Amino acid sequence: MSKGARHKPAPGSDACPCGGPTLAACCGPYLAGTEVPARADLLMRSRYTAYVLGDTAYLRATWDPATCPASLDDGTPTQWLGLKVVAYTPRDEAHAEVEFVARYKINGRAYRLHERSRFIRTDGRWRYVDGDMLA
Repeated sequence: MSKGARHKPAPGSDACPCGGPTLAACCGPYLAGTEVPARADLLMRSRYTAYVLGDTAYLRATWDPATCPASLDDGTPTQWLGLKVVAYTPRDEAHAEVEFVARYKINGRAYRLHERSRFIRTDGRWRYVDGDMLA
C-alpha cells in the first residue's frame, strides 16, 4: 500500500478505519505508541489505519528497514474505503503471513489491493517485510 493516504471519516463516526469498534479501542493505542501489536494480523490492521490517517512515521517504524522504500507517498490522493483480512497464518514465533483486501478510490475510480504480506518479529515487535499481489 504505497498510495498517499487521505482520510474522510463518516460524519459522527469514531469507528476504527480497519473495521474495529473505535479507533481508541482498536488501532489508536498502537499508532500512539502506548501498545505494541501482539500478532502480525493486528499490525496489518494498524498499518492500514496508518495509511488511512496518513501516519507515515508509524508506517516506517513498523516496516522492516531492509525493505522500507525511500518514499511512502507518491502524491496521489487516495480515499481508503475498507479492509478485509482474509487469512492470518503464523509460520513460527518470528514469521507470519496476512492475506488482505483493501479497497480504495483514486479520482473517483475504485480499486482493490489484494496482497499476501510477510511479517517478521524482531526485538519483540512485528514488522512488515513485503508482500505478493494476488489476483
